[in-house]
Amino acid sequence: MSAPAPSPLAIVDAEPLPRQDEVLTDAALAFVAELHRQFTPRRDELLARRAERRAEIARTSTLDFLPETAAIRADDSWKVAPAPAALDDRRVEITGPTDRKMTINALNSGARVWLADFEDASAPTWENVILGQLNLIDAYTRNIDFTDPGTGKSYALKPAEELATVVTRPRGWHLNERHLQLDGAPVPGALVDFGLYFFHNAQRLIDLGKGPYFYLPKTESHLEARLWNDIFVFAQDRLGIPRGTVRATVLIETITAAYEMEEILYELRDHASGLNAGRWDYLFSIVKNFRDGGAKFVLPDRNAVTMTAPFMRAYTELLVRTCHKRGAHAIGGMAAFIPSRRDAEVNKVAFEKVKADKDREAHDGFDGSWVAHPDLVPIAMASFDAVLGERPNQKERLREDVSVAAGDLIAIDTLDAKPTSDGLRNAVAVGIRYIEAWLRGMGAVTIFNLMEDAATAEISRSQIWQWINADVVFENGEHATADLAREVAAEELAAIRAELGDEAFASGKWQQAHDLLLQVSLDQDYADFLTLPAYEQLG
Repeated sequence: MSAPAPSPLAIVDAEPLPRQDEVLTDAALAFVAELHRQFTPRRDELLARRAERRAEIARTSTLDFLPETAAIRADDSWKVAPAPAALDDRRVEITGPTDRKMTINALNSGARVWLADFEDASAPTWENVILGQLNLIDAYTRNIDFTDPGTGKSYALKPAEELATVVTRPRGWHLNERHLQLDGAPVPGALVDFGLYFFHNAQRLIDLGKGPYFYLPKTESHLEARLWNDIFVFAQDRLGIPRGTVRATVLIETITAAYEMEEILYELRDHASGLNAGRWDYLFSIVKNFRDGGAKFVLPDRNAVTMTAPFMRAYTELLVRTCHKRGAHAIGGMAAFIPSRRDAEVNKVAFEKVKADKDREAHDGFDGSWVAHPDLVPIAMASFDAVLGERPNQKERLREDVSVAAGDLIAIDTLDAKPTSDGLRNAVAVGIRYIEAWLRGMGAVTIFNLMEDAATAEISRSQIWQWINADVVFENGEHATADLAREVAAEELAAIRAELGDEAFASGKWQQAHDLLLQVSLDQDYADFLTLPAYEQLG
């Protein structure tokens, strides 16, 4: 008697979408189900390990490089696989969600790479998850165009040789996809995003002279990188794609991963193409992990923590040195400024800051950097062109002058800046405005001329939580308290209502956003990720 066939994935509580059958084919769903059966138990174990490590940090208030992997760090002989031609020059990368308009604009932007984002710049509504996959398929088959219903403006792709190379970012390991379930259990969002994309596009991309390339978010350890590597091997073997075709760039956006950069590259060495310095999530991770470490771990206002802060310099310089030692690309952080159509002076000041930031990264040895808007591509490009010239990267700059001790990465108290009352107000204002948009299905939002994503809301609510729990005293003598946060939030909500008018205010999700921000900022039991309770409220 033959074994019963494995039960198929079920689509749960999801309104049918136009053309979803092109994405959710029986074969694609079967492939995702295989990934789920094979790898979700390990995902669950690794999430449990995160909690254990966090408890250890709470006990010791410190981190160090791992003694058990010292031999990997000491072995100078290993390197990551050489970069494929399509990923050798990454001097400017643009980021953004996979809606139809952004897909066309990002591919046409002049950037060398587009980070096509299913993670922090995309609220994971069923529509965003599935139609985002469809938009990428349509882009690769050149069946994509878009007419803006508001302006009537039409968008179409440039010739293939002018398009950015796509690097897709799936969701982090902590997020599930509740609309796809197997035997009543949701599939991890990361496996849905990776699996659907790889199944439909791996061979298509190879035929286009590129390949299935990925950004891996929220990684906390080399064991999580090992899991991804095993997924890549399984997926390539299962679909008859040569091993090593996949390339992954890992975001070093958690403080624990900063202590395991070499080990992360080692685990992915046949599939690795680089590491990236992700600033806001990195600061969020520091607060999250050291939230009970006392005054020396209290961060000032987020805008006061620049990349020139000593502990941030230690992080970025160690990243460049590590990448180049192992033959990988080092990719710099985000220029989040969004140009104003109305204020040339705002643009002038901001462009100067962006140029200074990108000049610094290029001179530090980075091989490329991120921008959030097409108008910033030429500015970042000029900074890297000035240093790279005709070279595709500067991996030969080994930065052997860099020496970073374990304590340097968590020397938060080297900053002179302190939290301010304006900083609290900004955190509340940005948090409410971002969460409101997210609950409406928008993950990338312009707030006060900056492109904000979920990492922004995470650092905002984490700082409110930390300042209250550390009993910070602001420059005006006020103590950071839950009552003060509630008072500021009420004032911000009233200001938003006055700004929008009663009708527009009522049609949004403002009260819901206000309540959720206060929940995750004031609850004594700190939520690991804001997006977990937020996902429960997402339509």
